[in-house]
Formats: sequence, structure tokens, C-alpha cells
Amino acid sequence: MSDFAGKTAWITGASSGIGEALAKAFSAAGSKVVLSGRRTEALQAVADQLPTEALVLPFEVTDYDVLASKVDEAWAWAGSVDILVNNAGVSQRSLAVKTDPQVYTDLINIDLIAPIWLTQLQLPKMVEAGGAHIVAISSVAGRIGPPLRTAYAAAKHGLIGYMDSLRTEVSVRHNINVTNVLPGSVATNVSRNALTADGSSRGKSDANIDGGDDPADLANDILKAIQDKTPELIFAKGMELEAAQKRQSDPDALFEMMNQMGAQIAERYEAGDDA
Repeated sequence: MSDFAGKTAWITGASSGIGEALAKAFSAAGSKVVLSGRRTEALQAVADQLPTEALVLPFEVTDYDVLASKVDEAWAWAGSVDILVNNAGVSQRSLAVKTDPQVYTDLINIDLIAPIWLTQLQLPKMVEAGGAHIVAISSVAGRIGPPLRTAYAAAKHGLIGYMDSLRTEVSVRHNINVTNVLPGSVATNVSRNALTADGSSRGKSDANIDGGDDPADLANDILKAIQDKTPELIFAKGMELEAAQKRQSDPDALFEMMNQMGAQIAERYEAGDDA
């Protein structure tokens, strides 16, 4: 993918999972990479594996007071940020009726407000640079509204909306392309790190996540979507892909299907079976 040679890609949530896979894919394609996340040692471990230059730039995505300085540091390092990937995030596994309201505030801050801030702080620089590409890692959950993920689905739905609206303002006028990525089940720690009803981490994974797609395959598809300037990439299969497609083609059928599935899952969850 020669289109990426010499460019700089900034990836949040880069210490593992999809973010790590993207760092390796961009670097293999010849890009410099900026790696952000909370864990400096984990980010450095990723950087040490890359064949191109990497800047380890750790921060907490909701530490809004430091974001402007981090943006300046990233842009100063290589002169520009050609590709921004808003990947950092956290999922949820809890019934709405039992979930503390603070969980909604915390999760929406991480999954929606933080990527909006990081994007907004860079837009003037991207305009001045003559263009860029912004990638937002949303989720199929942001399209279909699955059970046990009310806060997560709200945040990911909001992220899709923000990025779709942003695209209308910047793609033609400023050569800033925007790609929303909607993964289904990908084999990462997403369900293990998910927030529960009291805000604590779940600490165990889901079978469908453990059996999900390889993050490296998703990363390669994302690079292809950037090359092709694809507005939306749905990376899913089976029932997840069918549900995402039904949201457009037959929403009533989707709502009925999700209602029945949600009732079954909620009943099992209340009985203590949250696998």
C-alpha cells in the first residue's frame, strides 16, 4: 500500500487489540505512527516491533486539559498528522435498569466526547495542511442497539452521527475524508474490559468475541477503506452483518428480532448467566 509511505498516522488505544493491529499495518505500509493510550510500557512494546519511526504519546483520552498540548506534540513530531484514528474506547455489559447513571457519563465521555475533542482540536491544522483522513472506530452496536450495551450503543451511535455530519462540511471544501468503521465481533479484550452496572471492569470475555475476527484482518480492511476514501466500513459477518443491513432495509424486522433476542439475553443475565 504505497499510498501510506511517508505519511503519519496517529492511533489512540494503540497498546493492544485493533489499535496495535493498525499500528503494525500502517508501519508495514511505510507510515510513521503516533501511538497513544494510557499504558506507556505497553505502547513502547508495540513501538519496538515496528519497522518505521514511532512516537509514544501516552495520555488519558478524557484528560481534556492536556489534549491541546498532546495535539501540538504529535503535529510537531512529524510536521503533520495525515491520518487520525479514534480507536480508544470501552464497552459495557449491564442491564439498563440496574446500571448506575455515572456509568453512562463515564462511557460516553470515553467513547464519544473524547474522540470529538481530539478531532476538533486538529481540524484547523488539517485544514491548513490541505487535507487529512479521520477514522472513527464505532461498532455494529452503534447501528443496531444490542442488549446489555445501552451506554455503549448510545456513544457509538453518536460517534457515527458526528463523523457523518463532519464529513459533509470538510470532505469537499477541505479535502478531509472521514471513514466510520463498524466492527462486529473482533478477538480483543473489549468484553473483558467492559464496564458493568457499578462501573467496574467485567473481567471476563464473551465466546463470540473470543471467536471473533482477527484484528489484523480488520486493520488491513481499514487501510483499504482509507485508500478508497470509503465513508463507512461494516466489518462483520453472520447475524451481526445481517442485523446491520436490516437497520436500513427492514428496520421493523430488525427491531422485532432484537426485542426477542434482548428478552432472552436479559433473562439469562438476571439469572447470573452473563456469558
